[in-house]
Amino acid sequence: MNEAKKQLEEQIASALLEIGAVALRPEEPFTWTSGLKSPIYCDNRLTMSHPSIREQIAEGFASLIREKYPQAEVIAGTATAGIPHAAWVAQKLNLPMIYIRDKAKGHGKQNQVEGQLKPGQQVVVIEDLISTGGSSLKAALVVNEAGARTLGVAAIFSYQFPKAAAAFAEHGIPLDTLSNYTALLDVAAAKGIIAHDQLDVLRKWREEPEAYGQA
Repeated sequence: MNEAKKQLEEQIASALLEIGAVALRPEEPFTWTSGLKSPIYCDNRLTMSHPSIREQIAEGFASLIREKYPQAEVIAGTATAGIPHAAWVAQKLNLPMIYIRDKAKGHGKQNQVEGQLKPGQQVVVIEDLISTGGSSLKAALVVNEAGARTLGVAAIFSYQFPKAAAAFAEHGIPLDTLSNYTALLDVAAAKGIIAHDQLDVLRKWREEPEAYGQA
C-alpha cells in the first residue's frame, strides 16, 4: 500500500470517529437489523452535516476515479446513502450522475435507475458502507443489466468481511474503499479510544462476525 492511500484511510477513519459516524463498543455490542451482534456501528450519513469531511471524502473518491477509472462516463449513487456523495463527486469530475433504487418504483415509469443512463456507458458506483456487499453488488448489476458497464464500486468505509471480498470477486467487479475496519482499529488504539488488549477481540469479529459474543 502506498503511503498516500494509508494516510487517507487513517484520516477518514479519524474523522468518522471524531464526528461519531463510527462508534466502537466491544464490551456492549450493538445489534444490527439482521440480528448480528457487532462491536461497531457505522452511520456515514453524518458526514453530510460536516462540510470539511464530506469535501475530503468527495476529493478522495474523485482522485481514486481519476487514477483508476479515467474512462468513467457516469457516476452512480446507491439509494439513499450513496446519493449525496455521488452528486458531489460527479460535480467535481464534471460527469453525469444517476442513482440506483433498491427496487423499481411501483408507479409511473417504474424506474430503478433514476437519471439518464445510455447503453454502453461506463459507470462507477458510489456507496457509503460495505458490509456483506449485497446491496452494492445489486446496484452494480442493475447498471450492467441496463446495458451499461460497472467499472467498479467505491465506498467510504468497509468492515472488510471476507464474505464481501468473495462476492465482489465472484462477479468480477472491483471494490475500492477510502477507509476500512483495519485503519479504524489502528486509529482508535492510537487515540486511546480502545485498549490494546481489545484489539484481538475486535479483529476476530471481522473474521467471524456470526460467532461474536457467543460463549
